[in-house]
Amino acid sequence: MKRFQPRYVLSALVAAMLAAVNLPAADWPTFRGSDRSAVSPETGLLQEWPAGGPPLLWESQGAGRGYADLTVAGDHIYTLGDGPSLSEDKDEYLLCFARQDGKFVWKTKTGQPWTSGSATWQSSRGTPSAAGGTVCVVTAFGELVVCEASTGVERWRKNLKAEFGGTKADGWGYSESPLIDGDQIVVTPGGSQTTMIALNTISGDVVWKAVREGDRGAGHASIAIAEIGGTKVYVQMTGSGAMGVRAKDGVLLWKHELEKTTAVIPTPLVRGDLVFFAVGYKRGGALLKQIPGEAGTVTIEEQYPVNNTLANKHGGMVMVGDAVYGDSDDQGIPFCADLMTGKQNWKSRGSGRGSASVAAADGRLYFHFADGTMVLAEASPGAYKELGSFKVPGSGDRPSWSHPVIVDGKLYLREQDKILCYNIRAGQ
Repeated sequence: MKRFQPRYVLSALVAAMLAAVNLPAADWPTFRGSDRSAVSPETGLLQEWPAGGPPLLWESQGAGRGYADLTVAGDHIYTLGDGPSLSEDKDEYLLCFARQDGKFVWKTKTGQPWTSGSATWQSSRGTPSAAGGTVCVVTAFGELVVCEASTGVERWRKNLKAEFGGTKADGWGYSESPLIDGDQIVVTPGGSQTTMIALNTISGDVVWKAVREGDRGAGHASIAIAEIGGTKVYVQMTGSGAMGVRAKDGVLLWKHELEKTTAVIPTPLVRGDLVFFAVGYKRGGALLKQIPGEAGTVTIEEQYPVNNTLANKHGGMVMVGDAVYGDSDDQGIPFCADLMTGKQNWKSRGSGRGSASVAAADGRLYFHFADGTMVLAEASPGAYKELGSFKVPGSGDRPSWSHPVIVDGKLYLREQDKILCYNIRAGQ
């Protein structure tokens, strides 16, 4: 029998510790996270916040004017903004910052700032997507700009309107976050010429085009992915309602018509074969079920029609268990409803004011109100219970419409030119 060797145990422990230290951090590589659900898989997070909120790890400036969210991928953070404080002009830039401390890394000019319409809606709003060494973004003008993620060097760009006949269903410009799916980038020009399109990630060549006859134009939602009977489906909302497109060839599999409304903004929620969508302006939400057919076909069954108690304008919704949570249109009044029936469980005024965007993690809801109030609440169908709140520094001049990002034990927020990173890991 061999004698016990402590040095081997010590070496093993050191190796294990180093491996743990070098484990790749989780990413939030696009709008609403990797699966577009805005639900982070993080655990071990603070279940309540101290007075004044969780500890602020760092803050940086230079993100510019705008409502684009933050994309956290690899060693970097990406966003889109015009007139950033680190630039001498008012143009719009795709910007990159260091994930560790928020220090500026690079910026690439995407074009002129969006100044149409009311002052509130002006500026950048499209969230970048990053994967496989590529970062890309769609500007309000419909410019799809694709760059090298590490350097910001522009690889190629396409104008969704000029080159593909894209149209918007409203007058507020594009704000979709592109989908990077392997070797293709998928976006929604909108309209009946090119409703959805897949382009080669490296070259920009057209892979396929999907057409929805009579489509009113692109909304503001981003594409979510479903797997139905072995068929990958791109689920999207346009001004005409929900649709499903076969990922491999762009075949329109199904559509669900929506009565014309002011704007269609929230991204659909996908869980298994279910698709939940919500639309604001007092329109409502509905639940669909996707059903596999022969030869890669998919059809839908409506589980319940559009229910106006489920309206959500632009804060988005999250699905936790069998409940969906979000803001009541843009009133700053969170609500919870049963996913399968659409019946509202509760509706309660939060401590913030104005529209509220939402994310979820570890049994908790993270509401970012338009007045800059950040709230932690219990994700419970029983009642609305706040477990901490604070006012985000730098908020107040313009609406706080950027959505919260939860990844690697941290809460990332964007308040116009400022980026803030908070430690929400329990026990630290």
